[in-house]
Amino acid sequence: MKQEKRIVVRGGGDLATGTIHRLWSAGLRVLVLEAEHPAAIRRQVSLCEAVYEGETTVEGLRAVRVASLAEADAVWAQNAVPVLVDPKGSCLAAARPAVLVDAIIAKKNLGTTRDMAPLTIALGPGFVAGQDVDVVVETKRGHKLGRIIRAGSAAPNSGVPGVIGGYGAERVIHSPAAGVFRNRRAIADFVEAGETIALLETPEGETVPVTTQISGILRGLLRDGYPVPKGFKVADVDPRREELENCFLISDKARCIAGSVLELVAAELWK
Repeated sequence: MKQEKRIVVRGGGDLATGTIHRLWSAGLRVLVLEAEHPAAIRRQVSLCEAVYEGETTVEGLRAVRVASLAEADAVWAQNAVPVLVDPKGSCLAAARPAVLVDAIIAKKNLGTTRDMAPLTIALGPGFVAGQDVDVVVETKRGHKLGRIIRAGSAAPNSGVPGVIGGYGAERVIHSPAAGVFRNRRAIADFVEAGETIALLETPEGETVPVTTQISGILRGLLRDGYPVPKGFKVADVDPRREELENCFLISDKARCIAGSVLELVAAELWK
């Protein structure tokens, strides 16, 4: 295996973190490219938090924000993963990755092209395998989750969250108005149906409460102070009160997708 070859992952949210963690665990050098202001909900398991905090750790994997590609070697030497704010991928010509993974999960292509690396992989809908990228990995829960697609696209975004504990759309909370998000609760808190978990400070000077629809564990919550438009996803409640530990663990969905990515990366590097 050529361990010196780099893997670039665009995005550092919770699903991306599952893939990054799996590649890092396999001994590969991973560089994460992120936006200037990531909007992860499951922040406890999202390496993009390093953009705000300077560094973060998820299940033993430490991610460190770097100011340039030149600083990445020092982070890799510490067995950590560098996170570079570079939403357009401007560093790719210099980084020369063997594989590029688009794990932004934007449900659309934000600029990834097949010429960015010898092997390009995209997670989820918004890409056509064989055109936009070489391979697409299915991200929709169900029998086809993690399937490798070499021609065509992943299932389109249904807009309906997967069912957990008997609840689907009810467990996901969206912003009732545009404004600045202000937390009143924290990830891993137990909340009741109808409880105010955050406030929105609107441009008109109003304060709008953000409330839950169901009781359970607050598994995901947007970062305090983040400006949001109306309808933006801001929180996630898990109705299974016995699943508190899951707030701090990479999900089964993320690990399934990560396994498919590692399979593709291994085949590319060992060929």
